Amino acid sequence: MDRSAFFVGLGTLSLINAGLAQSKNRSGLLWWLFSLVLGPIATFLIVVLPKVPPSIE
Repeated sequence: MDRSAFFVGLGTLSLINAGLAQSKNRSGLLWWLFSLVLGPIATFLIVVLPKVPPSIE
């Protein structure tokens, strides 16, 4: 398997996960970093975790 294709796929998945996390009112940057380490496991966690209620400031 070509390593560059693997890293492109992992980078794309991490960006998708960051967008999913932001849609659930979670930190996109933090989940982007988690996704680089955990890969598809982070995607599963984002999907199953409930949406965080917005904070009132």
